[in-house]
Amino acid sequence: SGRGVGVLDPHGDLVDNILKHINDKGESLCLSKCPLSMTIEDGKSREAEVYLHHKKGYRVPVSVKISPFYDEKGNIEGAIEIFGDNSAEINLKEKIRELEELSLNDPLTGIGNRRYLDINLQMRIEEFHRYGWNFGIIMSDIDDFKRINDNYGHDTGDEVLKRVAKTYLNCLRPFDAVGRIGGDEFLSIIKHIDKERLYAISKRFISLIRETAIPLNSKSINISVSVGATMSEIDDTPQSILKRADDLLYESKKNGKNRITIE
Repeated sequence: SGRGVGVLDPHGDLVDNILKHINDKGESLCLSKCPLSMTIEDGKSREAEVYLHHKKGYRVPVSVKISPFYDEKGNIEGAIEIFGDNSAEINLKEKIRELEELSLNDPLTGIGNRRYLDINLQMRIEEFHRYGWNFGIIMSDIDDFKRINDNYGHDTGDEVLKRVAKTYLNCLRPFDAVGRIGGDEFLSIIKHIDKERLYAISKRFISLIRETAIPLNSKSINISVSVGATMSEIDDTPQSILKRADDLLYESKKNGKNRITIE
């Protein structure tokens, strides 16, 4: 991310005059409540999230850290501000807020819900038919999840779902999609991929989940998942590719769990 430094003199004026703080409503903070001015007044280091007014007119979200500096007699001589581009984090928060507003996210895990997956899958099908852009899907569920709920309680089961969801999310690219279909079943939709790469991602899912353990008192609960993965086919509908992945997932469960079946 981009970084920069601003310096404030003892009068509270920006030395370089390129940094003008504004809040999320576009109101200037330079006349009051400016974090740099506050540090000059009380000598306390602080952090804040503000916006800088770009020379082209738009606002740039930044995170700032402010520290005072002193002269030889110990008097505050000014303040130094280190700022970093916060656009990616702000954009992520906005995307999450949009999902919440459109009811497309799963409230427990924070990833997409069934509606989100249906919309995304329909888009991938249309792109495949129109442009020939391949995609694949990975359907998975948590092995013996009912036993986890029964033996350790639903709070522990919820924690398992959250861990699995976060692992999947961290494995994928920003333009791929992952969501919770329902219960302990998840679906990932992977764009611009071939069968070999789809298998590699599925294998990574299996490996990372297997290394995940939920601490519980003096012991931990080990987790595993079974996977059914398939590539898009020319005559696919959302229903047909989901049915194929579900059948492959069933084969993985039938053949011992904690494994991948791919077609």
